[in-house]
Amino acid sequence: MSGKMRYPRQWEWPKGAKIAMSVNLALEAFRFKSQYTQEGRPGRKDHFSLSYAEYGAKAGIWRILDFLDESGLKGSMSTNGKAAELYPDACRAVADAGHELVGHGWENDMLTDEENPDAERDEIRRVTKAITDASGTRPVGWTSPGSAGSANTLNFLAAEGYFWNGDAGNDDLPYVTATQNGPMVLLPRVNMPHNDLSIWILGKNPPGVIWEQFKDSFDELYSEGTRGSPKWIEIVLHAHLAGRPTLIPTLRKCIAYAKDHGDVWFAKKRELAEWALQRHKSGNGT
Repeated sequence: MSGKMRYPRQWEWPKGAKIAMSVNLALEAFRFKSQYTQEGRPGRKDHFSLSYAEYGAKAGIWRILDFLDESGLKGSMSTNGKAAELYPDACRAVADAGHELVGHGWENDMLTDEENPDAERDEIRRVTKAITDASGTRPVGWTSPGSAGSANTLNFLAAEGYFWNGDAGNDDLPYVTATQNGPMVLLPRVNMPHNDLSIWILGKNPPGVIWEQFKDSFDELYSEGTRGSPKWIEIVLHAHLAGRPTLIPTLRKCIAYAKDHGDVWFAKKRELAEWALQRHKSGNGT
């Protein structure tokens, strides 16, 4: 194993952790269809697909909350405004358990319209109010549906009091960018190999594939951290996907593996963003 690594950013986590780990949750609502569909006729409601998504609020989120209690971890839940409006009890339970709620557009199958900035600003405000009313906590992080924000998204978010965004996919660590309304922390999507949607459902893989890819990613990143270049890993759990009993044993295995290692910082995404912003303000680089 060689010595100094070539990754150009100098970074450290609290208490010298070799790796940071976050758990990203999602409670979503849709207009026409969810990510799982048996037919999917464009522009028409797929009632089975919508009912599949409803599982997240009816059963899935409660199983995930029990699993996180068992694991002793706190997560960050991307929440559509419509989901907050439809399922306030679930949102309140998530907040009461100490997890973070994150803005995630109004409906998950309706993407940001680049050509209508007024509508985007209004949607951010509408989502913020819906989540705050449902949970009693105001979100400070935002990930657009499909991570498909616009050129205006970061400016609008900063103006509305948000300080982190998850729409990027271009680095291994958080970084800070300037907006017209102040700094914004970008938390890139480092999660694709351990995302229940892309790897399990859309990839049509057995649950064990998530374990294999999580372990490989964790081992490589932990090694990099041991060599002085700490990174960040995340696992993604949609309430209507990972909340089903099939995936829970695999998730339990992933979390136990991470917890068996020393010097791991288990953090909510808000905490990752606060740490990055603190480093930025102190001149330690981003």
